[in-house]
Amino acid sequence: MSDALARPTDAEGSAPPRSTAVVAVLAFAGIVVSLMQTLVIPIVPELPKLLDASASNTAWAVTATLLAAAVATPVVGRLGDMFGKRRMLLVSIVLLISGSVVCALSDSLIPMIAGRALQGLAAAVVPLGISIMRDVLPSERLAGSTALMSASLGVGGALGLPSAAFIADNFDWHILFWTSAALGAVALVLVLVLVPESKVRTGGRFDLLGSVGMAVGLVSLLLAVSKGADWGWGSATTLGLLAVAVVVLSAWGVYELRIAKPLVDLRTTARRQVLFTNLASVAFGFSMFAMSLVLPQLLQLPEQTGYGLGKSMMTVGLVLAPQGLVMMAMAPLSAAITRAKGPKATLMLGAVIVAAGYGLNIVLMSEVWHLVLVSCIIGGGVGFAYGAMPALIMGAVPASETAAANSLNTLMRSIGTSFASAIAGVVLAQMTTDFGTTALPSENGFKVVMAIGAGAALLALALAAFLPGRRAAGSATPVAGGPAERPAEVSGAKS
Repeated sequence: MSDALARPTDAEGSAPPRSTAVVAVLAFAGIVVSLMQTLVIPIVPELPKLLDASASNTAWAVTATLLAAAVATPVVGRLGDMFGKRRMLLVSIVLLISGSVVCALSDSLIPMIAGRALQGLAAAVVPLGISIMRDVLPSERLAGSTALMSASLGVGGALGLPSAAFIADNFDWHILFWTSAALGAVALVLVLVLVPESKVRTGGRFDLLGSVGMAVGLVSLLLAVSKGADWGWGSATTLGLLAVAVVVLSAWGVYELRIAKPLVDLRTTARRQVLFTNLASVAFGFSMFAMSLVLPQLLQLPEQTGYGLGKSMMTVGLVLAPQGLVMMAMAPLSAAITRAKGPKATLMLGAVIVAAGYGLNIVLMSEVWHLVLVSCIIGGGVGFAYGAMPALIMGAVPASETAAANSLNTLMRSIGTSFASAIAGVVLAQMTTDFGTTALPSENGFKVVMAIGAGAALLALALAAFLPGRRAAGSATPVAGGPAERPAEVSGAKS
């Protein structure tokens, strides 16, 4: 029989009355955080003028969020396992609100970068929310609820772009960040009132040295990847940062294996189910973000190029918005397939759908409806995959390590998106066509990026094939001294 922590039910075995409210509040918090990540996109071209700084410097308003999120996600996840997931969720939302207010009050570069970094520190909200669900929801609600929570990343990003474009076009740009602060405040109140604290904790001492080492290694790696195109891939700065990342992360791994309470339990991470789920997450993060890079450019390039559609940023947002809604709509279907066939099957199905979407995009890219269709197909595939990943992770780690494990999985997706940005940038910079005095990405360049996106999805499919079967994937390790054990229903495993 598969083992998992018992989850609360009433006398008749149905979900507690507050379960629906808990899921809705946590999903809303996830949407708010993902909104924050797309909030600045419509004003990026205007930031040099708005902040009286160079374009290379204002790019740090995006890079700072990426770096802060990469460092904060695993650290906050570990702190959540130790001191309370709800407590760290509230801290994350407060950081989001604080960062939004700092940005809303800024008119110069340094406060904007500081505010965006504070916003990035809130990135652990989604993995914390998934971990809270594992601890407080009835098992029959868990698969659908975690799939919905995972989908909130795409929903917020898709809905945030048209909303931000509308605000930027019609109001002062500071309103973008006041809106973010207001939504964060609503999420904070709802979590305080409706979300209970999980009683599952690891305790122990926080691995401060491990967190510093991981931060240095990750920042070096992501900084080199995200800025390599600007600095030059062969420059001393880029190569130096990559070397630092390799040395520091290698030393960090050795250190983490030698201490009793590491920041990241690398032995658990090396389990086949966790390892291949995380590797597939990198591939999926790459594949999903490749679409986000290609479609907006195709929509906005001039029609005179022969392949651009000459649309506004608002139109871009409206074209991408249905993708987020499709991701949310896939959550219950993803959960149903997971219960029937196991999360491995759901993940592999998602990979096939994403690869098919990119393949279709190579031949259908000349009309707005083509891009709406393609984004919805890819979004549906990502919805399946993102719904399956938490089930795979939670089926392989103790409940006391859920937040840290889910946070690491979220970090893997982020690393995938960073590499997607770098590789797509190189391809589109090398494959250009002359348009007057300007060199623009060529049609074949976009098709190559789409083919790479399809290849990343097929790589995720191959990695998922190495995952344990349905019965093994459903096994979860109970925390010592925890509540009574019962069969896991996350993956549909049966005794």
